[in-house]
Amino acid sequence: MSLLFDLPVASVAVAGDVRRFPVRRIFCVGRNYAAHAREMGMDPVKDPPFFFTKPADAVVDDGASISYPPLTSNLHYEAELVVAIGAAARDIAADSVEDVIFGYAAGIDLTRRDLQLQARDMGRPWDWGKAFDHSAPCGPILQASRVGGVPDAGHIHLSVNGETRQSADLADMIWGVRDIVSLISHGVALSAGDLIFTGTPEGVGPLVPGDHVVCTVDGIGTVAIDIGPAAGGRA
Repeated sequence: MSLLFDLPVASVAVAGDVRRFPVRRIFCVGRNYAAHAREMGMDPVKDPPFFFTKPADAVVDDGASISYPPLTSNLHYEAELVVAIGAAARDIAADSVEDVIFGYAAGIDLTRRDLQLQARDMGRPWDWGKAFDHSAPCGPILQASRVGGVPDAGHIHLSVNGETRQSADLADMIWGVRDIVSLISHGVALSAGDLIFTGTPEGVGPLVPGDHVVCTVDGIGTVAIDIGPAAGGRA
């Protein structure tokens, strides 16, 4: 097969390995912490899990400087545990997901909150609020063999300019890693290269140019980014 042109392959660093993890797709879980669901005006008891996606090339490395994105005046941070899939999975049982998980990382789901809420209120997809350029910072992936099992608990923390904004425990997730991977695999076929952002705890909030953002998941890793001015001198 001959292609008209080559496309770059998005990828994420792997801790302790010179090779990088190629990114195929990015799945995200919406409102997976009860307190965050409530701060967004939703009922975590009545609402089942739901998923949205980001393009693979939305991923950016730890240490990146990200221009403040266009079309928004309300860019938000969301600290997340990221699951990296290392093998094909279709209709996989929750107690078998360890067989297909390559590793874990700390991630930040950057969100154009004003656009997301406009879309939500109008019953439209969230793409313009979630799936924009450089909206998926991801730290180095720690291979599952170095984690010692599926992380069902552990501190997740995000700071902006050294001030704590989010502080919670992975045990607070409504749907844990096993359930999330299993649920997604029953809707689509997962494959090596897929990333899953597993949801954010309470405390989300705005970012402005000049902010330094650090997300850490204990026992997994850290991702840090800087928010730069809008590209091209936009306001």
